[in-house]
Amino acid sequence: MTGSAEIICVGTELLLGDILNSNAQYLAQQLAHLGISHHYQTVVGDNPLRLAQTIAIACERARMIIFTGGLGPTPDDITTATIAEFFGTPLVENAEVLADITAKFAQRNRTMSANNRKQALIPSGAEILPNPQGTAPGILWQPRPGLHIMTFPGIPSELHTMWKTTAIPYLQAQNWSNSIIHSHTLKFWGVSESGLATKVDNFLKLENPTVAPYASDGVIKLRISAKARSLEEAKQLISPVAIQIKAIGGTDCFGENDDTLGDAVGRLLLTQKTTLAVAESCTGGGLGAMITAVPGSSTYFMGGIISYDNAVKERLLNVSPQTLEKYGAVSAAVAEQMAMGARRQLATDWGISITGIAGPGGGSPQKPVGLVFIGIANRTDTWHIECRFGHRKSREWIRLMSRNTALDVLRRALLGTNKAV
Repeated sequence: MTGSAEIICVGTELLLGDILNSNAQYLAQQLAHLGISHHYQTVVGDNPLRLAQTIAIACERARMIIFTGGLGPTPDDITTATIAEFFGTPLVENAEVLADITAKFAQRNRTMSANNRKQALIPSGAEILPNPQGTAPGILWQPRPGLHIMTFPGIPSELHTMWKTTAIPYLQAQNWSNSIIHSHTLKFWGVSESGLATKVDNFLKLENPTVAPYASDGVIKLRISAKARSLEEAKQLISPVAIQIKAIGGTDCFGENDDTLGDAVGRLLLTQKTTLAVAESCTGGGLGAMITAVPGSSTYFMGGIISYDNAVKERLLNVSPQTLEKYGAVSAAVAEQMAMGARRQLATDWGISITGIAGPGGGSPQKPVGLVFIGIANRTDTWHIECRFGHRKSREWIRLMSRNTALDVLRRALLGTNKAV
């Protein structure tokens, strides 16, 4: 069966930003995995008129409409009733659904209120999409030839279960899924999105697999996606492209798929059988958190010192009072002494430090907000890099860039490439 799917997420709380719309992301990923084309997503509030207008538009451009949200018992849960009214179909109380709702309340030792019967009202002719976890079932329905409708509750865990247990078999039985779309992501640091796009320009013109760049939290990503009849066939299409792009990216490419810079550093430390300690000021422990987020990091990460106050820098990291007086806490000299102090105090092979001005206050013309120094020390050498992450950026952005840049500097040092990037 050919045709595209459209996702409609219902809920005023989504429009207000009170809840992250993770359901749309999940469904988009699932549709891609099944090889089902998906061109539009819409978020609409709990308003019957606007929802009906949204349905009308979707019917003109999609053969499958997937709804999430609005299946509960309260007056603002309007999805099922609005769909039925739009297609001129009466709602019928389903005895099987009502019995299931009643049983679930009894199992939880709770009394079912009258408004919960609303959840048993199903458009005449629709099939039930069972909800093993909650009280709100979904529907599988073909209100007109060539149009399929599926509804799911807004609770992500219930949606996921219903999708896996019922929706996937249904779509496969209806011949919606005769191919898959598989994606593989390469991750880069130390190169801009436009710079990387220029380097791999020829690959961006491919049709299958496709290659697309995008950025997230400072990490530049290249998503390579292939459509094929099987996962193995898709991987075979992607593999040679990924190999060539990694060769072009060189050391700027630090990982793939779910890899973080912490993962990349951890692999190198494990391979080289070396250990690491950190000293942090403006990042307040965030660097250590990124390192220890990697399972097994206790093998190579000995610990860290959060030296926010200068007295802590002096007492625990042996930073010279004269250096602090002469250059200030945010300086190359202090960053280097912090890295050396962390390495020596915790008896490690490597030490890395961060000191800077994260803002929003505390800057000056000589040392603006966003100025950060990263120190690196090993058993034979000590050096630093100076970063300027921009005074107009947020405090958290500066801290995030500081953490990731520190990890990247260490990664490149472990690879034996340039010390300063």
